[in-house]
Amino acid sequence: MAAAESAPERTDARPLKVRPPARKAARFWRGFIVPAAALLVWQLATSLGWVATASIPSPVSVVESWYEWVFGPVIPLAWYSGTWTAYALLSIRRVAAGFAIAAALGSSFGLLLGWYALVSDLFDGVINFLRAIPTTAWVPFVVFFFGIHEAAAISLIAFGAFFPIVTNIAAGARQTPRTLVRAARMLGTPPHKLLWRVVLPCALPTVFAALRIGLGLSWVLVIVAEMLAVQGGLGYALWAAYQVNRLDLIVAAIISVGLLGLVSDWALVQLAAVSLRWQRGLVGQ
Repeated sequence: MAAAESAPERTDARPLKVRPPARKAARFWRGFIVPAAALLVWQLATSLGWVATASIPSPVSVVESWYEWVFGPVIPLAWYSGTWTAYALLSIRRVAAGFAIAAALGSSFGLLLGWYALVSDLFDGVINFLRAIPTTAWVPFVVFFFGIHEAAAISLIAFGAFFPIVTNIAAGARQTPRTLVRAARMLGTPPHKLLWRVVLPCALPTVFAALRIGLGLSWVLVIVAEMLAVQGGLGYALWAAYQVNRLDLIVAAIISVGLLGLVSDWALVQLAAVSLRWQRGLVGQ
């Protein structure tokens, strides 16, 4: 009897990690447990009189005011009616422009700062000095230099988001294993290409982590800029609501910024998942 053919051996030794659809759905819905619980406690606290509605508006009043802000008729003397989309687009545009500048400059300079000793010796002290200055301290200078103009908000966002990006990426570049560098040199990689062929791939997880930090800070800074340096945007609406004691609109503006920040962070995480697909099955939950 002929010997039975043996099954072909698997040559790909990488661990596979396939998440079942049911588990993915369960993890997705678990993310709503804490927000739903917080919303329930908030509603109970206002409806049962645990807190005064003059201090904290009820979720129902926030939703009603938010609905008017989004879908209400546009009235020249009422900024809180039908203006949400225009204000949100202004904030998104400013964050996108400022973050793009910070990401491009911070990523490039961070790799150089972390890999080349000369660059680190020349600029590390300057970077740490400027990083220690609160971004809000630059608001008067930015307004004086650019005026009440779009460039003031964009430059403030770019300047503030630049430092966490550059410092974190520089730290990631410094963690490049020397064994990989020596292996690349032995395989014929010229020294001037080590940065892009070895250092950048090793630091890529840190790059995306730094970009997420910079993106979150960009949403913080756009509110500061729109309160003090430019007109229009969600920060401008938040400050206007404060001046007329509309706590419901203040909460609506805060939640709007949080949701937009969450969506932009999700998009960056998806980009990181595509760029770091070689990590699947090796790290993570």
